Amino acid sequence: MCRHLGHVGPRPVTLASRVTEPEHSLLVQSYAPADMRGGGTVNADGFGVGWYSDTGPHSYRSPVPMWTDGSFLDLATAISSPAFVAAVRSATVGMPVSTGACAPFRDADRVFSHNGVVRGWPGSLRDLAAELDPEALMTLEAPTDSAVLWALVRRRLDAGKDPADAVADVVTRTLAAAPGSRLNLMLLTGGPAGEPVLVATAVHHALSWVVDDEGVTVASEPLDDRPWTPVADHHLVVTRDAAAVEVTAL
Repeated sequence: MCRHLGHVGPRPVTLASRVTEPEHSLLVQSYAPADMRGGGTVNADGFGVGWYSDTGPHSYRSPVPMWTDGSFLDLATAISSPAFVAAVRSATVGMPVSTGACAPFRDADRVFSHNGVVRGWPGSLRDLAAELDPEALMTLEAPTDSAVLWALVRRRLDAGKDPADAVADVVTRTLAAAPGSRLNLMLLTGGPAGEPVLVATAVHHALSWVVDDEGVTVASEPLDDRPWTPVADHHLVVTRDAAAVEVTAL
């Protein structure tokens, strides 16, 4: 059922410091996750990272297991960023395994990931998807529930909604249309020109966060044995200053 993490800090840290090096890093979660909630056993259907640098936003995605991509494992030790999102994928049965289906999705300075599944897909999202411009639907990177959720969030951001409100609206409307869906969404926006904002939801899936002198990290599973704070179900987490976390009910 996928795993992801997001980090926002006052200064750059290597991607490896969160994605590959910790005792229970995202790399470890790709082959030995601790809390999949019945949604599979491994996350071997691709991975990706989206990050900010002085030259702008960047991303790296691949439809292979993270542990098989030696080039990425090497690059992760050399690339530093103050803000990034990373994900490993366990594809829902019937959905494609391709680069375009791998989170995180990126559009300009916005990075998005979804852990979970929309129940009743695709019919359950028919009415919500009808909000989207036909061109937006025809240019989705993959025919997946995650790609449609990303398009819905992006539509709200383009209309000027606050990032937290945009994510919360998509989650609540999707739950109304498809009860029982697992909707752990993560959005990073702001880019190098502005203060990054990280938004994440916990809906029928695991999520925790920790704050230290390197910033705020939010992850599907704790990366180490520090006292991480679990996020209660149906709650949303926001960090706007890389030092504090706001948690609100959806």
